Amino acid sequence: MLSPAASNKNYLLRLLAKLPLRFPRLILLLFVVVSAVSLTYTVRHLGINNNTAELLSQDLPFQQVRIKLEKAFPLDAAAIIVVVESKTPEQTAMAADFIKNRLETQKKIFQSAYIPNDNPFFRRQGFLYLDLDTLEDLSAKLVDAQPFIGYLSEHYHFAGLMDIISRALQRSEQALSMPLDPLLSAIDQSIVAVKAGQSHYLSWQQLLTGGSFGEDQSRRLIIAKPHLDFDELMPARKPMTYLRELAAEMAVEYPGVTLSFTGEVALEHEEMETVGQGMVVSSLVSLLLVCTMLWLGLRSFRLLFATFIVLMTGLILTAGFAALAIGHLNLISVAFAVLYIGLGVDFATHLCLHYQQCRQQGMGADDAILDSMSTVGPSLLLCALTTAIGFFAFIPTDFKGVSELGIISGVGMFIGLVVSLILLPALLKIMPIQVLPSKKLQALPNWIYAFPFRHAKAIRMSALILAVLAGFTLTQLKFDASPINLRDPGTQSVIAFKKLLQTKTDSPFATSALTDSLVQADRLAAEFSRLPSVHEAITLSNLVPEQQDQKLDIIDNLNLIIPAQFDRFERAPEQSDVRGALLKLSNVLQQALSRPSLQVSTKLLSKLHQDVQDFIRYADRRENPADAYGQLEHSLLRLLPNTMLMLRDGLTATPFAIDDLPDYVRNQWVSDSGVYRVLILPKYDLNDPGYLKEFVNQMLDTYPAVFGLPIGDITSGEAVIDAFIQAFSSALVLIVLLLLLLLRSLKSMLLIVAPLLLAALLTGACNVLLNNPFNFANIIVLPLLLGMGVDSGIHMVHRLQQQDKASDLLQSSSARGVFFSALTTLCSFSSLAFNSHVGTASMGVLLAIGITVTIICSLLVLPALSYRK
Repeated sequence: MLSPAASNKNYLLRLLAKLPLRFPRLILLLFVVVSAVSLTYTVRHLGINNNTAELLSQDLPFQQVRIKLEKAFPLDAAAIIVVVESKTPEQTAMAADFIKNRLETQKKIFQSAYIPNDNPFFRRQGFLYLDLDTLEDLSAKLVDAQPFIGYLSEHYHFAGLMDIISRALQRSEQALSMPLDPLLSAIDQSIVAVKAGQSHYLSWQQLLTGGSFGEDQSRRLIIAKPHLDFDELMPARKPMTYLRELAAEMAVEYPGVTLSFTGEVALEHEEMETVGQGMVVSSLVSLLLVCTMLWLGLRSFRLLFATFIVLMTGLILTAGFAALAIGHLNLISVAFAVLYIGLGVDFATHLCLHYQQCRQQGMGADDAILDSMSTVGPSLLLCALTTAIGFFAFIPTDFKGVSELGIISGVGMFIGLVVSLILLPALLKIMPIQVLPSKKLQALPNWIYAFPFRHAKAIRMSALILAVLAGFTLTQLKFDASPINLRDPGTQSVIAFKKLLQTKTDSPFATSALTDSLVQADRLAAEFSRLPSVHEAITLSNLVPEQQDQKLDIIDNLNLIIPAQFDRFERAPEQSDVRGALLKLSNVLQQALSRPSLQVSTKLLSKLHQDVQDFIRYADRRENPADAYGQLEHSLLRLLPNTMLMLRDGLTATPFAIDDLPDYVRNQWVSDSGVYRVLILPKYDLNDPGYLKEFVNQMLDTYPAVFGLPIGDITSGEAVIDAFIQAFSSALVLIVLLLLLLLRSLKSMLLIVAPLLLAALLTGACNVLLNNPFNFANIIVLPLLLGMGVDSGIHMVHRLQQQDKASDLLQSSSARGVFFSALTTLCSFSSLAFNSHVGTASMGVLLAIGITVTIICSLLVLPALSYRK
């Protein structure tokens, strides 16, 4: 029995329906004009805000620290991390320096580029940063290498290298005091590699010093700050394109050096590329599936066409509202189209199905339209109100991205309602459908329609048990706050990022604390260093090494022992007879093999002797032997100048204090406004979520003014969870109150809300069982599932109120509308589950779970709850 309020609504809706019946073409023309104006305005004024930092309120505490950090140290904000790696520290250093210089020339693409641990100051004072034991060990090795360095500086050519080796093998008076085995082995590796056509360069730095000057320098990072164009869909398109072209150029210029690009900017750029890959094909497939489902439900091309027109019109008008009211879409609110299609198709589907049912019952076209408006219209109005409440509940939250989505989608529900109640009747008036035989109404056996009523008690008990079990399961529900886990794990930026997370010195999850004085910065660094999750905490004070006097004494002794021989290596090596030098070496090796007392591995001598002979035969057989000999010379001598000049610069170290640090070093640790930075490096691999959370919690517990990517990820996740809890709690309360107010029935309200709550519990439980945690991507579809759940319940309860026999509920147009509109939404987004982007795929999985559970609860549990014998 309908209440007086419902009767009044029906009367108003019948009056509204008479407008499109009397003026259908005028209304159609009006919507065409308004849609054209809206589309034009949208194209001209609706922008894209791709700045992910603005998705959350700027007033949140961690956002305030982020803003302060980026203002104080702008070179590190929104930067691309260029990772340069090779097998030798010299190649890495040379390639990194080349790339940095190139990027500095591209002022229109990059604002700045620098290498954190490489600049003229660190090259000159580098030895002082070694600990005393390491420097003494390095000094001993350089003293042993002095005869070798001195001879090569006077005979800087291939033959000179072979000659000093021959002299050592012959145990002459100029014999080397440095070990011969590593040198001979390195030369042998070069000969074998060149003969095999491989790119190989001998690392003199590793050979002469036994390491890389105290630390691993086979990887260097370049911090490149690009110009981002947020008016483009992909703001980093130009800098990323340039870097990829540069990587292709580097592969030729520096073979053996690998470049990869990561950091927040590169990750977001490749994420958008991944999401876009195959999107056209998947969209076409989704469109085909949607049309197929609508055809199965409507069985009329005219109704299908009318539904499509109404859906597109509403979408265009909603986009126009977004352009007018907000002016831009963010990376969250861009999903308004997805949500509108999923919920907007519901309005048209229910009207069309009821209209079709009326026509098959013998009504005329006009009477069928009027009956559909008066019967289904109230349900649609209530659906629009409740769904809009669900969206509007996000407006006051700190999640600005979803807040703007709530405004657009909430108003979009009313736009969809108006379009469905005015334009759709006009289209049905202009294009009346052909009446089909009534026997086609029933598509399934009777026992299926009767199942929820025959087994109502068992279904109610099962629903209760499942709800309890699901409630226990929800204790394990998780929110994955790491954006890196949402991205395609096969992309270069993700691979490089996860690899860097495993390091202790180059982790992109290094965090910065900000203070107003160096004294406080040093005190904080000491506190951070004591934390179990921290590897090291660095301040400006750490750039002044300790024990400078003792270290300078060692360096002064080296300068006395090693004369100024390094300048020779600034010039190219002299030409020499490579083949002749190899023949001479081969003869010396043959003689050395006859003296087993020599302190060199006989096995190594034999192998080197054989490889030298093989290489000579290989080169002589080549069409141009000089090329082969030149490649070997290049392989052995190319990196030698880099090592020698590094040694030369390191031996020019001088004492310095904190005030002597150059500005380009100080600016990384103290800003012009006097803000000091404490850099905190994590101790463990933060790919592990447990270590990540431990690191973040210890940082924030120690000092609140701290920020870094891990802080942003974890605190953003907490803000998102709080926003959704706040929004859904308030939305549920408002929806319950609205249903009570309009339906005037506690029972009807419970029939709508109970299946909705059960669907929510089961969706969460399935997510736990399928290991599909909530994340920044899939949580966006929760408003869609909320809207669908409420709408389905409203349609079913309204139909129960309008018919005398409850057991006929599933044969009604309302039940068919619920089923086909949900199935249409499911098909439209089913392809998302197969996307290589993990976040998008999880969205598709959550939608599939949620929609399936919603259908079951609406068409099985709700009828069982409503049935009383």
